[in-house]
Amino acid sequence: MNAMLVGADTLGNIPDVLQNYGITINRHLSGRNSSHQRKVDRLPAGTDLLILFTDFLGHNVMRHFRELAAEQQIRFIACRRSVCALKQSLTGAGMCENACAGCPRGAGEKAGKRKR
Repeated sequence: MNAMLVGADTLGNIPDVLQNYGITINRHLSGRNSSHQRKVDRLPAGTDLLILFTDFLGHNVMRHFRELAAEQQIRFIACRRSVCALKQSLTGAGMCENACAGCPRGAGEKAGKRKR
C-alpha cells in the first residue's frame, strides 16, 4: 500500500512504523511551504492512503487534502506526529502490524484472533 504523508518537517521513526504495516511512503509534503498548500490539485498516482499529521497543519490545508482524497476515493487518517498516535489511527482504520500475505485485511490478523 502506498501512502502520501502531509505534515511534519521530519518523519523520525514513522517510515519504520509504516513499513511494519505494509505501507510505503509515496510522497511526503511538510505542508509549511505555501506552494504545498495551494498548488496540489491531485494526489500522486498510486496513492492508496493519505496520512495527515494534524499538529503540523492548518485547518485549510487539512480540508484541502481531505477533499482531494474524497474526490479520488482514497482513504485518509489524521493523527498527531507520534508513533503511538499513528499506530492507534492505523489500527482504528482496520490495519494490523506485521502484514502477512494470507490476511484478508492486508495485514497480520493472527494477533487479533481470539479462541472461542
